[in-house]
Amino acid sequence: WKDRQWWPVVTPIVGITYCSTIMYYLWVNYRLPFGATLCVVCLLIGEWLTRNWLVTALVGGGFFGLLFYPGNWPIFGPTHLPIVVEGTLLSMADYMGHLYVRTGTPEYVRHIEQGSLRTFGGHTTVIAAF
Repeated sequence: WKDRQWWPVVTPIVGITYCSTIMYYLWVNYRLPFGATLCVVCLLIGEWLTRNWLVTALVGGGFFGLLFYPGNWPIFGPTHLPIVVEGTLLSMADYMGHLYVRTGTPEYVRHIEQGSLRTFGGHTTVIAAF
């Protein structure tokens, strides 16, 4: 995509695919025949409000991500079920071994100082890249 030769090919395909998916969804579920027009109008309204395509893309990309966020709930919901293991109340995620590492806790710092989270290069492993 970053190659300058491909943008004339990729950009129209992505634009058509985006409009056609919205069109398909609106037609199949609601029988509304103006999905592609709605996409173009929403993009133009976003551009008119911000006067900047970059801001429109960033805000729109964020909302697009939030659109699919609830899809994770049925996937990860069962891991929050309570179970009793050898007399101890745990969640399913705890029993399966999922860890939520909090990097500010003293035990995490102890792991770093102990060297169990170090790489062969001698420097500390980057746990989160965000």
